[in-house]
Amino acid sequence: MPRITAERREAKRAQIVAAARRRFSREGFHQTSMPEIAAEAGVSAGAPYRYFASKEEIILAIAGDAFRLVFDPVRQLAAATDAPSVADLMAASLEALSVQTVTDAAGDAVPVQELLHCAVQTWSEMLRDDAVRTRALEGFESVRHSIADALRRGQAAGGVPLAIEPERGARVVMGLLHGFLLQRAAFGLADVAEFSEDVRILLEGTQRSEPPS
Repeated sequence: MPRITAERREAKRAQIVAAARRRFSREGFHQTSMPEIAAEAGVSAGAPYRYFASKEEIILAIAGDAFRLVFDPVRQLAAATDAPSVADLMAASLEALSVQTVTDAAGDAVPVQELLHCAVQTWSEMLRDDAVRTRALEGFESVRHSIADALRRGQAAGGVPLAIEPERGARVVMGLLHGFLLQRAAFGLADVAEFSEDVRILLEGTQRSEPPS
């Protein structure tokens, strides 16, 4: 039997992840079994175990994808910009959340709403699963430190108030993003551009050029 190539293996893994994400988004983590994931992917019942030791590993992979969607843009802006403002940091992630689909590692389109549904479910998993909580905490702290460093640079440049303690200010930024994520996933908030502008007005006191509709 010929050996499976790395490309085919990655494509099959992505197929299983996509199937699990669809099921999790519709039914929930604990209402979905590994055989149901296999059926959704159109593979044999044992195939998912060739790529993942357990359903929990698939949950971690999908949760990682979801939170990267939210926080990678703000982390990249924090690293690449000399003195971003708090509103700039918020806008970077909000723009990423405004699209309908993103592209996964296999080059396939992934509905953002599916990822956000899984992200919201992951928060409850953190309360019961130490592995999920540990992985999430590592990611949270990494992003928080990136934002805090950016806020310090903003303070040095005069764009961020000195009264803000950067580590706590970073938590505020992340709290706003978490809140928007929940509203987008659970309550259908879709006016990302207006939300982002309102955040800027609240944070910087900038006036709209036209009254809101």
